[in-house]
Amino acid sequence: MSDLIEKIDKSRLPNHIAIIMDGNGRWAREKGEDRLFGHFHGVESVRNIVEGCAELGIGYLTLYAFSTENWDRPEYEVVGLMELLVNTIRKEVDSLHKNNIKLHVIGDMTMLPEYARAELNEALEITKDNTGLNLIMALSYSGRWELLNAVKNIAWQVKKGDLKVEEINQDTLQQHLATSNFPDPELMIRTSGEYRISNFLLYQLAYAELYFTNVRWPDFRKENLYEAILDYQARERRFGKTGDQMKMGQGA
Repeated sequence: MSDLIEKIDKSRLPNHIAIIMDGNGRWAREKGEDRLFGHFHGVESVRNIVEGCAELGIGYLTLYAFSTENWDRPEYEVVGLMELLVNTIRKEVDSLHKNNIKLHVIGDMTMLPEYARAELNEALEITKDNTGLNLIMALSYSGRWELLNAVKNIAWQVKKGDLKVEEINQDTLQQHLATSNFPDPELMIRTSGEYRISNFLLYQLAYAELYFTNVRWPDFRKENLYEAILDYQARERRFGKTGDQMKMGQGA
């Protein structure tokens, strides 16, 4: 499978890939271990896929690391995940920096424990001037939380008289999203065989190609990423137009 990378058309790469990293718990259960064992091994997949995207020259990679709903999981798992997050960032930040990767975080950071916020802020500061791959971690994030926040902020602007209702358009909403500085993903990958987007980038995935694989996240490697990109490149992206319109050069 190592020759897969040779088949990829480097001129037609998705600029932004988003991944729902699913299956850590099931992977662990199948091995007779607890869920945290799966999350721990999922870190190796993160490292591998970040490296793979950087090598290909992908512009943006968003990883769904922790949803707002995940706070409802058993306390030991939530605490374990936070500790794993902090330890991983501490260990990886030098490598990210050395490889010119810029870290971003989207989500409700106020819900994170103080020690996790401090570690994240330090990593954001260290990598802020890097110009390579933009690695976006969705932490304590959900699409509905993001949209609700955007609506509230726009309402405040109207209330203060800084914005007229008739001036509100798609750009207004986009500017108030957590992802306002990033392009929308063209490819969304979900591992572990579930066919849903689980409150992830609900607005931004409007025209993304969705790719689902049965591979559990701890087993997902560069070869699986290449398969997803090749599948993406085999599709015709029409943005609501007809195939004939796209061929005539009238497409988006």
